Amino acid sequence: MASWLRLTYHRRLFLGLVVFLWLMLGCFAVFQYHREKQFKAEELNLRLQMINDRIIDGLAENDTLFSPTSVIPHDFSELRISIIDSDGKIVYDNSLDSLPGTNHLDRKEIREAMKHGEGFTLRRHSESTGGTYFYAAKRSDGYVVRSAVPYTVSLNQLLAADYAFLWIMIAVTIGMCAIGFFATRRVGCHVERLNRFAERAEQGERIFDTEPFPHDELGDISNNIVRLYARLQQAITDRDREHRLALHEQAEKIRIKRQLTNNMNHELKTPVASMQVCLETLMSHKNLSDGKRDEFIARCYAANERLRKLLADVSAITRMEDGGENIQKEPVDLKGLVAEICDEYKEIAAEKGFEMRARWLCNDTIYGNASLLSSVFRNLIENALAYSGGTRLDIKAENLDTEYLAVSVADNGCGVPPEHLSRLFERFYRIDKGRSRQAGGTGLGLSIVKNAVLWHGGTIKVENRPSGGLIFTFTLHQNVSGSPI
Repeated sequence: MASWLRLTYHRRLFLGLVVFLWLMLGCFAVFQYHREKQFKAEELNLRLQMINDRIIDGLAENDTLFSPTSVIPHDFSELRISIIDSDGKIVYDNSLDSLPGTNHLDRKEIREAMKHGEGFTLRRHSESTGGTYFYAAKRSDGYVVRSAVPYTVSLNQLLAADYAFLWIMIAVTIGMCAIGFFATRRVGCHVERLNRFAERAEQGERIFDTEPFPHDELGDISNNIVRLYARLQQAITDRDREHRLALHEQAEKIRIKRQLTNNMNHELKTPVASMQVCLETLMSHKNLSDGKRDEFIARCYAANERLRKLLADVSAITRMEDGGENIQKEPVDLKGLVAEICDEYKEIAAEKGFEMRARWLCNDTIYGNASLLSSVFRNLIENALAYSGGTRLDIKAENLDTEYLAVSVADNGCGVPPEHLSRLFERFYRIDKGRSRQAGGTGLGLSIVKNAVLWHGGTIKVENRPSGGLIFTFTLHQNVSGSPI
């Protein structure tokens, strides 16, 4: 049993088919052999019964016994004729000199003749020669006529089955075995490939089975299993990748928040320390002149204002990161919003010798958040007025395609060194820290700009202009869905 199970599925299936075919052939050959022998025996019986009929007819015409073999024509070399009376005694036998007293009623052919009218059998004759004879008997009025021929070579050939059909069946069976071999090999190959696939799948291997199974029922089932496993592998891979990305994103958020906290602690120290010094001076020197008192109050107010802006900017960034999906979205008149902001900074720009111009080549309304969009343009304008050192600020908006519009904010100032461009959007990053603090910046303005643009489904970049100055180019989705950064 163990050696049978060690055979491949193809071999087990083929051997089972071969055994079935040869068993079927054997059963059919045995059946056909006995059927043909029975048919030929009945044919010989018919010939002998014809002789018996002639003998019975002859006996009916003559009241006395006669020698049947001398008057009945036949083609048998040794024909034995016997006449048995109703008591089973032989009253005539052409092969005996004297009539033995044996009762023949127990003989099969005699018994069948007495019961059914005629009968035949093949039996070894023990009374005389000991040879084998074929007996055919027929009943008449008061007696039974029996004819017999010895079982010689010629009779054996007469009664022998025709083996031609057997050879034909053997040839057909061999052909069917050959066809079955190729058919079972095809099925076996499918099963073996599927078994190898199952073993590899059980071990969790990555399977890229580019060789398809044949287009039949088993092949379709196998192809479906392979495709399902490939999809499962892809789903697991995607899940693991997304899990890693989520972990990385979570770790990055924690790192950024920790960095933000550290930077905030550092940035808060300066205005808090400035306010503390001013307040301590005012409290300890009550006899200060009005001018000095006003100066310390103004310095304390400036430090408080810087602290207020810093907290407002941190709040804006935190709101976009942690609750971006809860920020309200509504139709915004972007052209009107920019015009209003430009009017707000008009006097400050005039004091610094700045000219601000806006060109609108796109739709006026987009779906977004007015507060975030306002912070984008406010921070870019303030950044240009405070640090560019230029004289002109150009704002241009145009349709990029049916979904996005492109906005550029450019100045004609001094620009920044190229090594600083990639870090301008980092939180608390300053090119000239002392100058930035003196200008009142918090170091979070451009970070707020980037996060607000990303929330609106766009991208942003900054470059030095060939003619001098910086140009901020960003896109905005005109029907933003809003999502946390």
